[in-house]
Amino acid sequence: MPTVNSTPPIILIAGHWLGAWAWDDVVEHLRTDHSPTVALTLPGLDASDPERATRTLEDQAAAIVDVFARLEVSEEQPAVIVAHSGATGPVSLVLDRHPELVHRVVWVDSGPMATGAAFAADLPADVEELPLPPFDVLGQQASLDGLSPEDLERFRTEAVPEPGPVLRQAVELTNDARNAVATTLVCCSISGAQVLEMAREGHPMFAEVAKLETLDVIDLPTGHWPMWSRAGDLADAIRSAASRAG
Repeated sequence: MPTVNSTPPIILIAGHWLGAWAWDDVVEHLRTDHSPTVALTLPGLDASDPERATRTLEDQAAAIVDVFARLEVSEEQPAVIVAHSGATGPVSLVLDRHPELVHRVVWVDSGPMATGAAFAADLPADVEELPLPPFDVLGQQASLDGLSPEDLERFRTEAVPEPGPVLRQAVELTNDARNAVATTLVCCSISGAQVLEMAREGHPMFAEVAKLETLDVIDLPTGHWPMWSRAGDLADAIRSAASRAG
């Protein structure tokens, strides 16, 4: 039998174009904690994978479950999943299929997806991958506030094109038990008050938030990539969330 830790393992999953490297500064701040912390590069976002453009949401969800096995995650010792931005797709699938293995989910400037939703359902089938767009275009879609020239340079250098299948695939969810998983929203480019109002109004981006049974909200004002702009504060928010009861 594995030894039960007093604090749960933490799995960090970044959004589109990003791998485990995106969490380096946050991991540094969490290093003194006793919880095992794993930053995951999802399938399709490993530049050395020759078949990465064919990877799917199913592949990504399976990779998260593989990390559960490696960390000996169980109902008695569930994990904390930290999901940033585009990680919401595979994490929503994992919450639907294995809610008993998740102590708490922390959505970083993101939130749970609704069944049938896709990031880019209308992306043409012949588009194999979507590279990181120019920053003037990206900045119209998500806030770049707080990012230094060095942050942007590393983002551009390290980013891996997002696989087309991941963007086109809709998530199919069937298990309402996912809504009982304790949840923390870390709200950065949109305030917590705005997110909750959008949830109440049924806005497609946050409608699922209204269904959550246990919800905490942490405001961390900055841009959409707080793992770079406010790494220490984000680590504190994750640490606080992980220590809360499920």
